[in-house]
Amino acid sequence: MSCSPAPIPADGDHGSAPFAVQFHLLGCVDWADCQRLQRRLVYEAGSGDDGRIVTLLCEHPPLISVGRRGSRGHIRCTNEQLRHQRLEVRWVNRGGGCVLHAPGQLAIYPIVPLAWHGWTVGSYLQRLQRAVLQTLQDFRVSATTYAPWAGVWGRSGQLAACGVAVRDGITCHGAFLNVNPAMSSFQFVDVVDPLATHNGQKSTMGSLFAERRQALSAAGVRAALIPHLAASFGTDRYHIVTGHPLLTRPALPLYEATHRAS
Repeated sequence: MSCSPAPIPADGDHGSAPFAVQFHLLGCVDWADCQRLQRRLVYEAGSGDDGRIVTLLCEHPPLISVGRRGSRGHIRCTNEQLRHQRLEVRWVNRGGGCVLHAPGQLAIYPIVPLAWHGWTVGSYLQRLQRAVLQTLQDFRVSATTYAPWAGVWGRSGQLAACGVAVRDGITCHGAFLNVNPAMSSFQFVDVVDPLATHNGQKSTMGSLFAERRQALSAAGVRAALIPHLAASFGTDRYHIVTGHPLLTRPALPLYEATHRAS
């Protein structure tokens, strides 16, 4: 399916950009399978010359990923508790710290050839965060960023974590936006609060559900994000594909997390 929404002005006039963003809707996929797919796409992007951006949109079963700024000390439970909760811990070569993943959290993985677009890692991160902020505005959620920290914060805490890696000038990993995950396990992971770093306080992740106190589907937020992300990348041309031919295993059963207002 092809779509051409009106572009959102960002960093100048990009309306005539001769490239398109290809979005792959993967459903709920195994973490390791998604990492292998990203590595393959990074390899393919390195041999291309059309500036194409491929973006994977998916959810993951529960696990904790630890980036370059994270450590075991940011995980607030013992190995026995991790086994009891069935939480795997994966150490990954991306920016950012610890992130807990679960159904109801939208994972956003753009594969971007930075040199072709003339972007630095910093300007790319700004574009990614801007698209998340604009999406949240669509749902009347007030949020902000705090440089130099990567991520998006709302009243309930960190709504989106950002952590990217760059391999041979191509980005992978990306952002993780909490829509409506079951939040009970998020207490196990420390998140640095930019407004409290002077006294060492920590906070956990927030969510769109906590901000609005009403249910939102990850699919609905994903649909709102897609045109914002394309526009933030400087184009009004994008294509939406269900699945990916290189993802050999089928998507895992996806369930909606249930919530109870506290």
